[in-house]
Amino acid sequence: MSQHTYGKSVATVQRLENGAIAAAIVIAVIAAGQPWWWLAAAFLAFDLSALGYTGSPRLGALLYNAVHNYTAPAILMVVYAGFLLGGQDLSWLALSAACWAFHVAVDRALGYGLKLHDFAHTHLGRIGRRATAQR
Repeated sequence: MSQHTYGKSVATVQRLENGAIAAAIVIAVIAAGQPWWWLAAAFLAFDLSALGYTGSPRLGALLYNAVHNYTAPAILMVVYAGFLLGGQDLSWLALSAACWAFHVAVDRALGYGLKLHDFAHTHLGRIGRRATAQR
């Protein structure tokens, strides 16, 4: 198996994994009695980070990558758990974390990975028309 083929199979596994994460988040939100439609309503808010590309490709990638990973949603869940252990149920924190993680998972499932030197190059491979033509 060539390096190129191996890279594609890893990207495929990551896409499938993130599709499963997105589905699990939807199920968890519904099971927790939260309004599932918040996942859809908040979806595009996280893409505002791409406005950094109006400044420069480097700034755009930096802002996009800062928002499009699981670190911040995980931190929000830890903060939520801390409040819950202290007797305060701030369920909006958990819902915010779920919306954020759902966005990241759906983006990754669709092939939109963390950005490298420009918007079209991601850790999951190229995206856009040229990438489709090369497949």
